[in-house]
Amino acid sequence: MANVVVVGAQWGDEGKGKIVDWLSEKADVVVRFQGGHNAGHTLVIDGVVYKLSLLPSGVVRPGKLSVIGNGVVVDPHALADEIERLRGQGVQITPETLKVADNATLILSVHRELDALREEGSPEGAKIGTTKRGIGPAYEDKVGRRAIRLRDLANLSTLGPKIDRLLSHHNALRRGFGLPELTSEAIYDELASAAPKVLPYIDATWEVLEARRRAGHRILFEGAQGALLDVDHGTYPFVTSSNTTAGQAATGSGLGPSAVGYVLGIAKAYATRVGEGPFPTELTDETGRTIGERGREFGTVTGRPRRCGWFDAVALRQTASTSGIDGIALTKLDVLDGFDEIKICVAYELDGQRINRLPASQGAQSRVKPIYETVKGWKGDTTAGARSWADLPAQAVKYVRRVEELIECPITLVSTSPERADTILVSDPFEG
Repeated sequence: MANVVVVGAQWGDEGKGKIVDWLSEKADVVVRFQGGHNAGHTLVIDGVVYKLSLLPSGVVRPGKLSVIGNGVVVDPHALADEIERLRGQGVQITPETLKVADNATLILSVHRELDALREEGSPEGAKIGTTKRGIGPAYEDKVGRRAIRLRDLANLSTLGPKIDRLLSHHNALRRGFGLPELTSEAIYDELASAAPKVLPYIDATWEVLEARRRAGHRILFEGAQGALLDVDHGTYPFVTSSNTTAGQAATGSGLGPSAVGYVLGIAKAYATRVGEGPFPTELTDETGRTIGERGREFGTVTGRPRRCGWFDAVALRQTASTSGIDGIALTKLDVLDGFDEIKICVAYELDGQRINRLPASQGAQSRVKPIYETVKGWKGDTTAGARSWADLPAQAVKYVRRVEELIECPITLVSTSPERADTILVSDPFEG
């Protein structure tokens, strides 16, 4: 049985939560390996809606071990609040069912404030579109080797020099912004108040995962955001602060690359994006608004309306390569019900030339124009709730098959509603 990595193949918000939940029934362990509480997953189980930001989607499934890996940056107060909120919905979360990496970097109030200052102070056109939750500044401190990590909360008496090192950087920035400097005492109090809420869950998760792997347990690696937001391979600089491609599953969990098996990419049957940055197939007309309304396209974390557009086969073919995707789970096919025609982007035009990849240059990305192929839609019949190929309208099947050809990657799952059971399985990722 292969371990499975789930990654977003577009700009995030592809419906990963439902797919991970669907797969978690066969998994023993579900691991979140990057990002922070800027990501959001919505699960609908037996009519109950669960909204997750930090916790792995497997946490709502009894009998599963959920792990927050070292590649995640953790706001300890946000984590504690999310645990309590889910407990209020009847989800059982204990130190036996949830483990958080002791070497995970912490997000503090100083990170959130800096994130907001930078975003709000950026000139129009230079804003990244961050959630202002401190994710980027926390990753900066991690690579700058001044971060405070979860394990540090276990011995508060050693925090003094670590806080001083952190503030030597941040207070210089604050002076530049004309803000008062922070005191070591204020940071200490913030950390001390969080310690008892999160320490029961910490562990050397790499060791826990290695033991589970050796025992033959099936591991599901859950990514946040999408591959087009990867800090290296995405639409830089309009990206997130971590690597979102499948290779990060190994680094962000502490397991070696050989532990990563089948890579399942998640993609909508159309495209969406939250925040700033290039979006070649964006529709700003009535069609785009219709897709957004039908798909209920609002950010799980921010509530911001998502930009909507036609399916971009060029970008997805590229992310299938950079993430080594073995198969695609196509979600929200039902949102395309009722259109007379549906368009698919099959190439770009850049400065009068046809190209077949998304260029790395920010300027070039802003200038590419989509080249579309038009396919017939399906009216009258619906894909909503379909659980087999026989349940789909013939034109919907043709659309899926055409997408499969264009992205040069097989479609192994099709999701036809937010409900967990409304899923068509072509091949089982856990079988490799």
